[in-house]
Amino acid sequence: MSDYIPNIIFTVFFVIAIYFFSNNVRKMYRNINLGISVDRSDNKKKRWIQMLKIAFGQSKMIDKPVVGILHIVVYVGFLVINIELLEILLDGFLGTHRVFAPFLGSFYNFLIGFFEIFAFLVVVSVVLFWTRRNILKIKRFLSDEMKGWPKSDANLILYIEVILMTLFLTMNGSDLWLQINSNDPHYISAGAFPISQYMLPLFDNFSISSVIIIERTAWWLHIMGIFLFLNYLYYSKHLHILLAFPNTYFANLESKGKFSNLQSVTNEVKMMLDPNADPFAAPTSDQEISKFGASDVFDLSWVQLLNAYTCTECGRCTSECPANQTGKKLSPRKIMMDTRDRLEDVGRNLDKNKGEFKPDGKQLLENHISTEELWACTSCNACVEACPIGIDPLSIIMDMRRYLVMEKSAAPSDLNNMMTNIENNGAPWPFNQMDKLNWKNEL
Repeated sequence: MSDYIPNIIFTVFFVIAIYFFSNNVRKMYRNINLGISVDRSDNKKKRWIQMLKIAFGQSKMIDKPVVGILHIVVYVGFLVINIELLEILLDGFLGTHRVFAPFLGSFYNFLIGFFEIFAFLVVVSVVLFWTRRNILKIKRFLSDEMKGWPKSDANLILYIEVILMTLFLTMNGSDLWLQINSNDPHYISAGAFPISQYMLPLFDNFSISSVIIIERTAWWLHIMGIFLFLNYLYYSKHLHILLAFPNTYFANLESKGKFSNLQSVTNEVKMMLDPNADPFAAPTSDQEISKFGASDVFDLSWVQLLNAYTCTECGRCTSECPANQTGKKLSPRKIMMDTRDRLEDVGRNLDKNKGEFKPDGKQLLENHISTEELWACTSCNACVEACPIGIDPLSIIMDMRRYLVMEKSAAPSDLNNMMTNIENNGAPWPFNQMDKLNWKNEL
């Protein structure tokens, strides 16, 4: 029975990790579905191509070649080393060691060698990423919204990646040493170790039993670290590892210069133009007028809320924003971070009150995003174009502007003057319509 204790312990840890991860996914799914329903089921072929190109193919990362290549190395390393994770899980459940080796033969050697090379490249890339963030002081990582937890989160994930890759190489190096120096049938001769073979001298001063302890410790810490990392994702900006795929699939396929019509406005206009409509009658379900625009996360679409959870906080949107470049308060990255923070507040409120939202006297507008930020936007779409995973901060800005104008009549004075002129004169300028062609007299 004692031989099965490690397998039982492993299974218990696995079940606990999956339970907490699935619970967090359930909460995130609930929070996203608090948004207004929109239909993104059209053009499935085009959506699949977009997802494969942008999320899987990393096509928008290459516009910054150095950073793009480093990111692709980490991304590919994450994918290929997860193949090794499958073997580790089976070994943990079954009590085996390198369970795939007898079935894959020489191809197994190629795989392990391939994994090790990418593990080393991931460590190099992560060190360079850390250097850029903390020593080179890249401007887009120094914004106010990146102080405190966002900065710590970015660095913590880099430390975790280095630790996991180091444990992987230590596990392999000690395993190779035992293959050479031990007669233990558990450590069969399998695998190629182009990187960890250079760690062999580190184990020469240890006994076989001590190296076995090192190998087992590295194995357990590596897999436990992966379980912890899986559950840390929900609280981290690195949730985009998972959400980039649905986010790019459901991204807006319309041209970036096209703005959506408010269905609430369309319904109201239709009712006003209907000669048979009774202005005093209670509106039917298709005539009911909802809030114009958005003041809180409940007024945004589920796609916009998915965008908020997917944001990588890379700052490409903010670095491209002309308003931000000229010293304005607006940061599209902060818009997404604030939306996610407010959505998490709402989620905690729902958890505390058994699924019912209790008004907390707060909302996304003013408590998180100021009107100064919203009106600084030029609606140029630079932030949308710059995002490597299809996030649309502009749509949130425009919906909140609509609320300010149509619900609160709180547009800036210059904008109010322009809208008054359009209403009265059919043009943004304060000239009577009868005077529109007077310029001809000056020719």
